Amino acid sequence: VQLVESGGGLVQAGGSLRLSCATSGFTFSMYAMGWFRQAPGQEREFVAAINRIGVKTDYADSVKGRFTISRENAKLTVYLQMNSLKAEDTAVYYCAAGLTPNSDDVPRGQGRFGSWGQGTQVTVSS
Repeated sequence: VQLVESGGGLVQAGGSLRLSCATSGFTFSMYAMGWFRQAPGQEREFVAAINRIGVKTDYADSVKGRFTISRENAKLTVYLQMNSLKAEDTAVYYCAAGLTPNSDDVPRGQGRFGSWGQGTQVTVSS
């Protein structure tokens, strides 16, 4: 199982970034996908999740209306479009995969996700 994030970087406040997470080694369409982040000195927190077939999503209140999660099952990839970035969005962003027998399931808890990427740094300058 492999999850590889990309697309992080340094951006000014108000700017945008698009994170990608390319996966391999598992049946992507059987897994809900999520994005989490961890800022320095803080615990890792939920950002967004999407169900197996890409029609149901969930967002943390702090990013709702600014971030959009999507997936392309044919490309085994999940994305996080981040707009109107703020300094407080600065963190290492991780993608994660969670096996969900129920196609409607959009998990939020970290314990629901069994596989994780290495993370990509997002830095927003104010």
